[in-house]
Amino acid sequence: MHRNLTEELSIEDYKLDLENRIRNLLWTVSGDYTLDVKPDVSLFLRSKEIALYDGIKQGAFARYFDKNLLGLYLVKKIYLDASESELTGLTQLCIEAAVGERICEERPGVRRMRKKALEDILDQEYETLPSYDMLLDRLKIAVFRDVLAGSVQPVEKKLSGFRDQIYECGNTEDTMELIQVIDSLYNTVIDPDFEKKKGSLDRVMAVTLEELTEFGWEDYLNEEMYEDALENYVEQITDRVTDLENSSLTEDMEEKRKVKNKITVVSEEALKKAHTYVELNFGRSYLSPAEDKRMNYLMCRGIHGDCTLYFTEGILKNPVRDNYQYQYAKRLRNKNIWVYHDKHRIAKRNISMLTELLKKALVIRSENQEVLSDRGMIIPSRLWRVGRSREADLFKRVLRGDNTDFAVDVLIDASGSQMSRQGDVALQAYMISSALSNVEIPHRVMSYCTFWDHTIMHRFREYDDPVAADENIFNYVTSSNNRDGLAIKAAGYGLLQREEEKKILIILSDGRPYDVIINRPNAKNPAPYHGKYAIADTATEIRRLRSQGVSVLGVFAGEEKDLAAEKKIFGKDFAYIRDVGNFSRIVGRYLTKQLEVDN
Repeated sequence: MHRNLTEELSIEDYKLDLENRIRNLLWTVSGDYTLDVKPDVSLFLRSKEIALYDGIKQGAFARYFDKNLLGLYLVKKIYLDASESELTGLTQLCIEAAVGERICEERPGVRRMRKKALEDILDQEYETLPSYDMLLDRLKIAVFRDVLAGSVQPVEKKLSGFRDQIYECGNTEDTMELIQVIDSLYNTVIDPDFEKKKGSLDRVMAVTLEELTEFGWEDYLNEEMYEDALENYVEQITDRVTDLENSSLTEDMEEKRKVKNKITVVSEEALKKAHTYVELNFGRSYLSPAEDKRMNYLMCRGIHGDCTLYFTEGILKNPVRDNYQYQYAKRLRNKNIWVYHDKHRIAKRNISMLTELLKKALVIRSENQEVLSDRGMIIPSRLWRVGRSREADLFKRVLRGDNTDFAVDVLIDASGSQMSRQGDVALQAYMISSALSNVEIPHRVMSYCTFWDHTIMHRFREYDDPVAADENIFNYVTSSNNRDGLAIKAAGYGLLQREEEKKILIILSDGRPYDVIINRPNAKNPAPYHGKYAIADTATEIRRLRSQGVSVLGVFAGEEKDLAAEKKIFGKDFAYIRDVGNFSRIVGRYLTKQLEVDN
């Protein structure tokens, strides 16, 4: 009955598709396309149905309840010494009872998936029935069997009473009612002495944020999550409670898969497969094979020697076929457009203000100015000053306006870390591009992300494209990692080929360069591209461009904790946009500074 759970599955080959599929399900069920989703692709090792039902249930829970309120309750309960594993296990059953049947009634197609997911969990986790004292496991089996049978099955009296309490969750109208049922169950099923020792639900909810912040949550987290420990722990616990499967079994399977497939050198055959996958999911390249080879030869050197650049106009412009990723990209484009429509007044005002700022700067730069001088055309009316004044200046001279041309590149970080602010980042890039179009400054807009060894350069508009091309920016999609140094190097190379005297590069990023390492045969493994190593490389590329006369501005679109890294990368020339309403003022100040007549 128990099938081999450690069979090799090529998850990495399909990871992007799997993540997108889960996200799509979650957003569709929840009706909220702004949810910050973190799909657990490793669940596909368990079964397709487990992974997909997990995503559906996350969406359903977000729709019916307040996951942040529930998460805070759980953290407060654990702070008062409740057992984390047993509390989350019990909460998982309660959430299943609260949303499982609701979503099946709304979406009948989910019922088959739900049953198959529960069957797989039972099959994988319970080769034998749990012992009598494993009350939580026995409750889990009882609930699962009821769902599979389609009716309440007979169980012992004690278990029946607890199961009935769990089923009360199906009648709860709000999150606080659900919390009351969970708390009551914990105090009866798991720890009957909890209320006497630690207090009632009122005492639990009375725990303050100050108390929680001071507590050492590091013991509950991985080492890389120690920073902002409380925030990370709340997020971790809320992500777990919508699961039903035993997470330790999933982790063991994932670890076995990683050990089995721990390959740092990838075969040429695998790399060709990766190229095909990139083409399917990011669109065909707009470069000829010869141009592609030349760019990779020039750019992919040093620490980027084992990397590949891939230039595309995106899957919506040049798809290989109408696959899932194509449909996903269409949905995200609509989402970006919705953000624009939601903030269109702010956007239009910012575009108008930025346009006017640029126009004024360009007019001032191009105007001729007459100044007094000690040479030039004589001014008869000033001849009386001869011998009477030290500042004789008897002549006037015309200073010709600077007609220097400008070219601008806008480069956008499209890594997965930008997903939660995707619409706002697209909006910022669109506002810059629209204003530059209005004053007829040639400019190119590109995004970048890294999948396997491929750094994808997604071009939305070329320098001399018409105004209509600005709308292509709404095709902006986030995924995977980001090798900032290589992307900036590639964008800078294209900008330096322009004939315009003045060149400006604007980079919208979150200050967190990060990339996994995938190497070709016989390649030397470089250091992992993250932390100080990646920051130093990115900063070096920016300094190199500045030394070649390119003005570089960083527009920070990340979290405040990453500001220090952003400063190291860009130095003094970066802008932190806390409020999109101030966007034109902040970015306009920098651009007009670059447009001023050189001294």
